[in-house]
Amino acid sequence: MAEQLPLEAAGDLLRAAQQCLAATDPLQKVALTQAYAVQFRAGQLKARAAAAPPAPIRMPGRPPRPNLVHPRDLPKRGLGSAEGRAAFIHAIAHIELNAIDLAWDAVYRFRGLPGAFHADWVSVADDESRHFMLLHGRLQALGFDYGDFDAHNGLWEMCEKTAHDGLSRMALVPRVLEARGLDVTPGMINKLRSANDHATADVLEIILREEVAHVAAGSRWYHWYCKRDGVEPRERFIALLNEYAGGFLYGPFNLEARLLAGFDEEELANLIEQAGRTSGPVR
Repeated sequence: MAEQLPLEAAGDLLRAAQQCLAATDPLQKVALTQAYAVQFRAGQLKARAAAAPPAPIRMPGRPPRPNLVHPRDLPKRGLGSAEGRAAFIHAIAHIELNAIDLAWDAVYRFRGLPGAFHADWVSVADDESRHFMLLHGRLQALGFDYGDFDAHNGLWEMCEKTAHDGLSRMALVPRVLEARGLDVTPGMINKLRSANDHATADVLEIILREEVAHVAAGSRWYHWYCKRDGVEPRERFIALLNEYAGGFLYGPFNLEARLLAGFDEEELANLIEQAGRTSGPVR
């Protein structure tokens, strides 16, 4: 499949990222991502040193469906029915599709960084494409497809808000929004197993294990930016939370996973303290 794709990058990593971002069909986005990841690992894609500045961020390629709505307008469904489980799987698949674009946008948008930055986020895009396909398979097994349920655009909206600053992007997308998946996924797995949907639970086990490394990449590059810019990482993280996320992270937290993903014990103690409050910003 990948060999038949119009691979237009001609050795240019930034052009590859643009093509993946622009793809409107999810299966083509996945196939392009996986093909370009193979090329990158083989040393066939490079970021041009004299590349033009990145274009202003915009909505990436998307199919006509799903319909995007405010999160509060998404209906709550239980996992007791096939439709309820499909709606749940669809929500996670939508996150994974967004995560492909989040990773490629990081590759494309942020310049003057070590080659390891590109390696991390190309690898993340590749992983997220695999996660999407695993969930897509579960949707189809239940008689549904991607686009059959409404979704929200929260992940990409945060991507847009942080397009001006790699430090903010690394803090707020991997270490806040994506790290939330580390916290809630174990409970989802337990509920799916209680509903005897072991196949979907097995997929989420894979995703949880691999998402730890993705959040760790965000932590690694967040700290790299902080060191480069001479800022104290804990204080800046709290300031960014207050500026962009209303000052709140909600528990319970998956402490073991967050430690593996680059949070330290002092950060986690602060998060636990903050989560116990009912109002007020993080301090």
